[in-house]
Amino acid sequence: MGGLSPERDVSIVTGNSVIAAIKRKGLIALPIQVDHQIGETLQSNPIDLAFIALHGTFGEDGCIQGLLEYFKIPYTGSGVMGSALAYDKLKSKEILKSHGIPTADYEVFHRNLNEKICRTLSLPVVVKPTNQGSSLGITIVENESEWEPALETAFAYSEEVIVEKFIEGKLLAIGMNEMEPMPIVHIRPKSGFYDYEAKYTSGKTEYLCPADLEENETKRCRQTAKQVFQVLRGRGFPRVDVILDHEGIPQVLEMNTIPGMTPTSLLPMAARKMGLEFDDLVVEILKTAQRDYTE
Repeated sequence: MGGLSPERDVSIVTGNSVIAAIKRKGLIALPIQVDHQIGETLQSNPIDLAFIALHGTFGEDGCIQGLLEYFKIPYTGSGVMGSALAYDKLKSKEILKSHGIPTADYEVFHRNLNEKICRTLSLPVVVKPTNQGSSLGITIVENESEWEPALETAFAYSEEVIVEKFIEGKLLAIGMNEMEPMPIVHIRPKSGFYDYEAKYTSGKTEYLCPADLEENETKRCRQTAKQVFQVLRGRGFPRVDVILDHEGIPQVLEMNTIPGMTPTSLLPMAARKMGLEFDDLVVEILKTAQRDYTE
């Protein structure tokens, strides 16, 4: 947990919640705050398996997974390839498009100080860095005056920025128990935008679980989540986020391979609806720890 990304603080909250749950279950938990000496730390501590609570860069992008494989330590969540694909918003969208899975139209820009960036998508659009989580660096642009500042905000987190056509609809989170979708959570931020503040400030967002959907909408969302899990090489308990548009089509935003794991997070919320309390969910995730290396 912890790590070197802007999501360090959120990761520590997740990590502490998971450690407390593991200890309540009578298991031995060693908290490891990830820093530049993580290789030496792994080498000097006998670890049966690793619960990855490391949000953001170096945690969700396949880096820590690769290191754990070098040390032959089984770990939770997606493997190196699955983590890298899901974390890179551009690569994941390219894969979704190639498989005919609905996702917003988009274009990609790279920082170039000598050339003006010309957008072809009409407003409103969503501007985001290609490799950040927790809604960091994301802006909804409704007016031309907001375009340049939104680019600067996103470029502060990444040299590559993706611009998506804004889609109106219901923001839904679909936790996955391997290939089986969990009860769907409807996210209703009071500000209208599910940004960092809305995610992590109590009272800023309303959550409905299970989501108030028609039977056919639920079925369509579940099927889409299964497809995303397959094509992005999901493993364990990831979360697929979609916007159900006004035509009833689930437009995929992303698959989060290491969802937040506090008692008030979305994945535990869905788990409770299926009779799985937080501590038991943590144990179930531990059971999915696998290794991709060859003995």
